[in-house]
Amino acid sequence: MSGLQRAWLRRGPVARLLWPVSLVYRAGTALHRRLYASGRRPVERLPVPVIVVGNVIAGGAGKTPVVLALLQHLRRRRVRAGVVSRGHGRSTLDCREVRPQDDPVLTGDEPLLLRRNGGLPVFVARRRAQAARALLAAYPGTQVIVSDDGLQHHALARDIEICVFDRRGIGNGLLLPAGPMREHWPRPVDLVLRDSETPGIEGHVLRRTLATEALRGDGARRRLADLRGVPVIALAGIASPEAFFDMLRAAGLTLTATYGLPDHHDFVHLPAAIPADACLLCTEKDAVKLWALRPDAWAVPLQVEIPQAFWDAFDRLLDAQLSSAHGSSPA
Repeated sequence: MSGLQRAWLRRGPVARLLWPVSLVYRAGTALHRRLYASGRRPVERLPVPVIVVGNVIAGGAGKTPVVLALLQHLRRRRVRAGVVSRGHGRSTLDCREVRPQDDPVLTGDEPLLLRRNGGLPVFVARRRAQAARALLAAYPGTQVIVSDDGLQHHALARDIEICVFDRRGIGNGLLLPAGPMREHWPRPVDLVLRDSETPGIEGHVLRRTLATEALRGDGARRRLADLRGVPVIALAGIASPEAFFDMLRAAGLTLTATYGLPDHHDFVHLPAAIPADACLLCTEKDAVKLWALRPDAWAVPLQVEIPQAFWDAFDRLLDAQLSSAHGSSPA
């Protein structure tokens, strides 16, 4: 965790120093919302329901596994879904479909992971509405659009909002850059998912776990339990690297070194201190880029267990949208 991220957990000297700047950020975001709410900037509504899975805290809150769980749920319900994303960190600016064999530099790491693991169409564009239009044109049978992130992207109308929190909650509760908040909380959303350790947040409690098997770039699999007693080095370029490292330790693994890297780290090169023959562990999101350098690295998937009460509430919301004028019934 960086020094600024640690400062965001409390209202200390750094937060007080940056608080005046956060007032400028607050004014800018308020103006942004008013422009869309007043109609001075257009809000595009799609012919199918839009579900936004996002967060209000900077740096992410572990929403990608939630999106994957949502896609699996929709598949079980025989609802044809597609995913749109901005593709954070990609080098391109165009609107494009994400293919399983794509370079993550061109698509972003999360969209590529969603395409490979979700098995559904994924489109990226700077404006999510453009990505959605392209997806619907290419796959006209799509019944639901899932937006990976985008709670603050008011140009796209949405029908269901899901906000995800990790164990940091809202940190010190202050807006950027004095705190981690993109916008004030509480704010209206349809559903909230949170960790059991999330302080001060009401919502459905999800459980984050590690998969029982690690994956390698060549498709090989290895039981995580078989790595107990093996000296390993763990890397994570996610919002909360320490949470991943703690889970590995809890699984009985011996971490000789850990490298917490910035979210969406590009993995152009590895830290020089890492031996060439080291046994490396990383998250799946990191692996889509790390495997270009180290195809022998083992990716440990992160999984979420979501309570049935959440799915019951979600299905009620979705059914209401699918039966509305702009929705369609499941196949």
